[in-house]
Amino acid sequence: MENIIKKVTLNDLHEALGGKMVPFAGYFMPVRYSSDLDEHNTVRESVGVFDVSHMGEFMVKGPNALALIQKVTSNDASKLVVGQAQYSCFPNEKGGIVDDLIVYKMAEEEYMLVVNASNIEKDWNWINQHNVFGAELTNLSDGMSLFAVQGPKATEALQPLTPVDLSAIKFYHFTVGDFAGVQDVIISGTGYTGAGGFEIYVKNEDAQKVWDAIFESGKDLGIKPIGLGARDTLRLEMGYCLYGNDLNDETSPIEAGLGWITKFTKDFINSENLKKQKEEGVSKKLVGFILKEKGIPRAHYPIVNLHGEVIGEVTSGSISPTMGLGIGLGYVQTEYAIPGTGIAITVRNKNLEAVIEKLPLLQKK
Repeated sequence: MENIIKKVTLNDLHEALGGKMVPFAGYFMPVRYSSDLDEHNTVRESVGVFDVSHMGEFMVKGPNALALIQKVTSNDASKLVVGQAQYSCFPNEKGGIVDDLIVYKMAEEEYMLVVNASNIEKDWNWINQHNVFGAELTNLSDGMSLFAVQGPKATEALQPLTPVDLSAIKFYHFTVGDFAGVQDVIISGTGYTGAGGFEIYVKNEDAQKVWDAIFESGKDLGIKPIGLGARDTLRLEMGYCLYGNDLNDETSPIEAGLGWITKFTKDFINSENLKKQKEEGVSKKLVGFILKEKGIPRAHYPIVNLHGEVIGEVTSGSISPTMGLGIGLGYVQTEYAIPGTGIAITVRNKNLEAVIEKLPLLQKK
């Protein structure tokens, strides 16, 4: 049976706006509207809007909702207050990661999990498989649209649309309120660009109205629609992981530098083994690097030491539009994972000099 590629609610609008639509994570998604460089700079300097309605949303409710979340996620969700969100991951039994996600505490005994589009079915099955607690689970993914309004002018663009004081929403906090004349919109101080801004969750039937209102409100600020191409370079400059590239079923959160979302104050799936990893150390680690020579590092290119011996592999790479240099993420043997270490990336049989840098890479202007 052929895999049917889904369309987001505003697919026709993106086509009309000149979006180049490509299959991504089971959906047709706009990869760019104008150019990746222009769209990247729009988000870094002003404000841009991503339609990321392909993402998945699950509601977990009931007296044992927290018990289930604590069992399947690595972070400590008991620390959340209503109106707060938390980055986390689902560890699997063999040391890898099922997915990374965001946990929202909507109310006492009610949580929303936001998962990656490519993993919606896998994650849904995973959570249900481990729901020995009788928590009430609802998959809202097909009924929700999500717009990431990102950039330093995001607050200015959106504030006229809502009575909610947007400047009061702290990073990784959210509120539910009226937005663009629509009730019960989730307005979240999250995003994957490092440029600031909000993510707006609406029902599909309100998506067009909300999108139009955002663009009308932001038109004097130069607001633009932004595609997946710029989304990738923006997250790379910050050193944010992309599932399927930098994280997968084989990579452990400790190796991936996600020890900060792996809390051993509770029992969760595979916590004993991950705790051992944290205490004893791991043989490879995810690092960020910047090329010192002209070239584009791509996923799966070898990372070598200064003697030309292979010590790892690139998992994500591109040219940073902000810095004009090749940048990337990759796993290397632990002894090379120290910022300042000289390495090389093998690009078309040529070893190009690079250096391991602290994340985010963007600070290195």
